[in-house]
Amino acid sequence: MFVLPEITTGSERLLLEATMDRQRRAVADTARGLSDTDVRTRLVASLTTPIGLVKHAAMAERRWFQLLLLGLDEAECDGPTTPGDASFVVADSETLDDVIAEFERAAARSREIAARFDLDDTWTHDVLGEVNLRFVYLLLIEDFARHAGHGDILREQLTAR
Repeated sequence: MFVLPEITTGSERLLLEATMDRQRRAVADTARGLSDTDVRTRLVASLTTPIGLVKHAAMAERRWFQLLLLGLDEAECDGPTTPGDASFVVADSETLDDVIAEFERAAARSREIAARFDLDDTWTHDVLGEVNLRFVYLLLIEDFARHAGHGDILREQLTAR
């Protein structure tokens, strides 16, 4: 599902934040309206499912904004921060609404955290080295856009059945 941009002019920061929010919506929208069975259906060899993509996006928010920017310990974060396969796992007790709400809470917290910093503020990432807030926005925009594309393909397959 393509989401048209609402903001197309303005400062670099405004455009980065608007694009980030658009990609956040795109990830969640790939799963919205699907049945509980469909959102959990695995159509690829990996653990990727529509609901799992949203769960993974929430983890990415916490990992970059809470762990890196705020420097919180994993136990202090609002939820799981473990990347990889574990980030796609959704408990049977969690509904799509639960997972979307978790993602939206994580995104809201990320917005609050990012507002404290300038685009050129830097942190040391354990693998990448020096990164700034601008890079974090660009990386997550790319990541969420890619995952929204995955979600679009899964949704097409599910709704074509």
